[in-house]
Amino acid sequence: MKKPCLALVLNAHLPFVRRPEYSEFFEERWLFEAISETYLPLLRLFRKLEADSVPFKLSLVISPTLLAMLSDKLLCERYSRYLDRQIELATKERRRLDGDAVFSSLPGMYFDLYSRNKEDFEQLYGRNILQGFDYYYKKGRIEVLTSGATHAFLPLYQDEPQAVLAQIETAIVAHRSVFGKNPQGFWLPQLGWYPGLGELLEEYGIKYTIVTTRGALLGKPTPLYGSFSPVNSPSGLAVFIRDAGATKAVWSETEGYPADPVYRDFYRDIGYDLDPGYVGPYLGEGVEHSFTGFKYWAITGKTDQKRPYEPMAASAKAVEHAHAFLAERKAAARAASFWMKEREPLIVCPYDAELFGHWWFEGPIFLEALFRAAARKNEDDDMEFVTLDEYAVENPENPVSEPEFSSWGEGGYAEVWLDGSNDWVHRHSHKAIERMIELAERFPNESGLRERILNQGAREALLTMSSDWPLLLRSGQSSSFARRQIEDSVSNFTRIYEMLCANTVDTEWLTSLEKRNNLFPDINYRVFARKR
Repeated sequence: MKKPCLALVLNAHLPFVRRPEYSEFFEERWLFEAISETYLPLLRLFRKLEADSVPFKLSLVISPTLLAMLSDKLLCERYSRYLDRQIELATKERRRLDGDAVFSSLPGMYFDLYSRNKEDFEQLYGRNILQGFDYYYKKGRIEVLTSGATHAFLPLYQDEPQAVLAQIETAIVAHRSVFGKNPQGFWLPQLGWYPGLGELLEEYGIKYTIVTTRGALLGKPTPLYGSFSPVNSPSGLAVFIRDAGATKAVWSETEGYPADPVYRDFYRDIGYDLDPGYVGPYLGEGVEHSFTGFKYWAITGKTDQKRPYEPMAASAKAVEHAHAFLAERKAAARAASFWMKEREPLIVCPYDAELFGHWWFEGPIFLEALFRAAARKNEDDDMEFVTLDEYAVENPENPVSEPEFSSWGEGGYAEVWLDGSNDWVHRHSHKAIERMIELAERFPNESGLRERILNQGAREALLTMSSDWPLLLRSGQSSSFARRQIEDSVSNFTRIYEMLCANTVDTEWLTSLEKRNNLFPDINYRVFARKR
């Protein structure tokens, strides 16, 4: 690379939620909202930039659980019905607010959003938006990374490396089944790193990963170029380092761009403002109040007296913030260039993808403005967008350093997943792993029905490792649902273990479970067998 580089990394992940036994299931809306507000808008952004010949590059993580849900015919059918209801609600809102001098235009904004989503989802992508991402993956505009199979916080399983390897191998198989090739990069769930993890990733041909700024700077030895260059772990894995300035600019709840008063307020929603009899049919059976996605107020500030949302003003602010973000990154790169003589600085900017569009409604406008601003050439002040993969290929030699145990959770270690609200989860998960390893070694060469139940046992063991549910238990959001998800996975695995120990199989129950938790169709239970 002959100029400073900027690597934008978006982590698209949602926990596996699929309940076919219900006609509809409220928590499946997490997926539907992310598709509507983040994934489809991202694809529209890519198409628009391509049509205008604006160069863009980014690294995109699509987690294995999200891959499974986006590939699922039942969930895609339910998403299509969700869009129909959203369009119906937008139509009703247009009638309700017709003639309102302040709000009459806003329902049309949502009508257009959901109508475009319906057209793209049904006609352009044939209910398979993964082919849209695959198109840009094959063109080299984006690089798609994988992550832990069920988003396990890997440092908590370092005493059972076979469980970590099962998370890695299952993820790679899932990625290859969708995109036709192995991933080069691996997103650490919650950016959870521990010394020695690089060796396990390298066993499967992974070339690079990302760690937090603090985890890298506390590494041994201290990285020569700070966060402006990757390091190579002792095993040879390229480890990219999150940039602190870029993180604060976008991620901070108080100082980051998304907190600007002019932007749309995520939390003020007609699902709480209007009568349950009116909004209830669009939320699902038994749900009186929740988010509908229809939000008419600006953030304003820490007050209940909100200002009406003004889309044009918010769009202008997003463009302004994109230019400020790029200028700040260029300034940081210039400063770093004074003491980096051997190479140009690299700034790595990793964020949750769902921030852009779902949580921060104007996020896609910000991204578009960022790429367009960077495309305006200024020979004295250029910055080049790169994917992590192409940077790693062109810069194989990096200072050697082993990052410290770290995460991007509060406190920087593991306290988010290990406090009084959720620490009970891990003894059950570790017992399931211990037993799954035992089963894989007791039954190494099974086929037929016995192989089916062992494969389902592997799925359930992996599901017990998810870091999403302890996170929700700690936050108190959807905590009862999170607890039920954990208990179901542990209960399912325990029943499988007991059946195998008793040499019996409840075929009807197994078939029902396979239909419900149908992720990782190519899983091989032997991933839990210890390497000899």
